[in-house]
Amino acid sequence: MLLSGRIPNHVGIIMDGNGRWAALRGLPRIEGHRRGVERSKEVIEVSTELGLKALTLYAFSTENWQRPSSEVMTLMKLLELYLKRELNGLIKNGVVFKTIGEVWRLPEQIQRIIREAEEKTSSNKGMTLVTALSYSGRNEILRAVKKVFSSGIKPEELTEEVFGSYLDTAGLPAPDLIIRTSGEMRISNFLLWQAAYSEFYFTDTLWPDFSKDEFLLAIQDYQRRERRFGSIPVRADAP
Repeated sequence: MLLSGRIPNHVGIIMDGNGRWAALRGLPRIEGHRRGVERSKEVIEVSTELGLKALTLYAFSTENWQRPSSEVMTLMKLLELYLKRELNGLIKNGVVFKTIGEVWRLPEQIQRIIREAEEKTSSNKGMTLVTALSYSGRNEILRAVKKVFSSGIKPEELTEEVFGSYLDTAGLPAPDLIIRTSGEMRISNFLLWQAAYSEFYFTDTLWPDFSKDEFLLAIQDYQRRERRFGSIPVRADAP
């Protein structure tokens, strides 16, 4: 059971451990990625049920391009299959689909499917599902700085709010909670600007084993936190 109290508006997840999950079972890495996709579906469903405003999944980083080309292509194929198979469900459940990152680096076929999913869900009123693809926080900030320069904004006119409007996540609330699976305790270039005051939850569970129940445990843990934002304590479960 969830504690009575505030549900985070925005949760970000660093989905880590697919390869290790497969290796521990003597399976090809792709089997871990396939199982990871199924876990993503489950977390998306429960996030919608909880009433989250946004869920951001770190699906493919800019550093992931360094992986073997066969693995990269397999990941792209899984993404394509997921979007084709789940698009109608996203529409039915009122989910808005959005991507962040250097999407133009993805195969053209994937880009077309992404554009279709974004267009067909753009008028929905429910949770925004953000998929970080070919994404890194440093790259996002650098691209935003270049946009600011080209816009002609004067230094005295630049505020945190104005700068935020040039980020990929413009219009979305900052993440209240960031979850990382697999036992690693680092942010790995994920939402660097946006995570300034995020709460973090680390678990040893590998992503393919990260169940609905463990996701709810992470929400419960968040609800017990005191969020200060540099000021006086404010409990996450305060009314």
